[in-house]
Amino acid sequence: MTNRPHDHDHGAGGHASHSHGVVADADRRWLAIALTLITSFMAIEVVVGVVAGSLALISDAAHMLTDAISIVLALVAMRLSARPARGGFTYGLKRAEILSAQVNGLTLLLLGAWLAYEAVERLLTPPEVAGGLMFYTALAGIVVNILAAWCISKANRTSLNVEGAYQHILNDLFAFIGTAVAGLVVLLTGFVQADAIATLVVVGLMVKAGYGLVRESGRIFLEAAPVGLDPDVIGDRLVSLREVTEVHDLHVWTITSGEPALSAHVLVAQDADCHTVRQDLEKILQGEYGVSHSTLQVDHAPPATLDVGRYGVPEPEPAHCAAAHGPVHRDEAHAH
Repeated sequence: MTNRPHDHDHGAGGHASHSHGVVADADRRWLAIALTLITSFMAIEVVVGVVAGSLALISDAAHMLTDAISIVLALVAMRLSARPARGGFTYGLKRAEILSAQVNGLTLLLLGAWLAYEAVERLLTPPEVAGGLMFYTALAGIVVNILAAWCISKANRTSLNVEGAYQHILNDLFAFIGTAVAGLVVLLTGFVQADAIATLVVVGLMVKAGYGLVRESGRIFLEAAPVGLDPDVIGDRLVSLREVTEVHDLHVWTITSGEPALSAHVLVAQDADCHTVRQDLEKILQGEYGVSHSTLQVDHAPPATLDVGRYGVPEPEPAHCAAAHGPVHRDEAHAH
């Protein structure tokens, strides 16, 4: 028997008992405030960076440009992901926020590569740098980025989209701290290479954050199981239910941030009630693993499957599925 998409119980309150992604109005407001702060200061910093001859300040301004782009992408993705599912987009446009997060990660990596190249050149042939302008502008940048980071922290950071924008701002904050230290060193000692060294430190932070965003968004696009949800562990847990004899075609993936989904073909004993077993399995999935979006096909197992593992009977090919995917889970030793 196959359950229909709307048959299953979501617990008390159904869909109202859980929420996903971002709280649109509140999060848009906080992101818009952060965007205003960043774009206003970025324009000032570009001018000061050129006057001071500081690559660190110019790199900070370039980083702030990516901050602004990341917030704009986040705002657009929020609006797209809020659209209802229709037509061929059966999940709506929820993946738009994951695409935004991946773009944010890639921009961090690409910008980091360019800044690393420029910083190495400046280490070899250091130009004159106005340490005072560099130092005081960086201090102002620290204040602006603290305010912007605080605004974005008020939004829902369980969204990979919002987290991407937050990582941009946080890295920019660290960049300004490094630039302030470098500016003070230049001001007090005349060691102008401190400007390039501060830039390289920032590059390291950008690569770390960018790689994390690309990796996590890539896992979602490749339909990998969410971190913390092991399909083998879940399969073994489902088959531990007394009435269940086998679980196969088990798939666990992420629709968008905070929305894990699961589907599986479940075989039960001949005398078991398919609907009751399905409801019990859905309660396990939601209560123990936080998976509220599940599609379970529950059928009575054929006699041959019930005899597997008994009295040396060899394991037959699964006639109930033309092409089963992944390991077959039974309440006995089996390969994962």
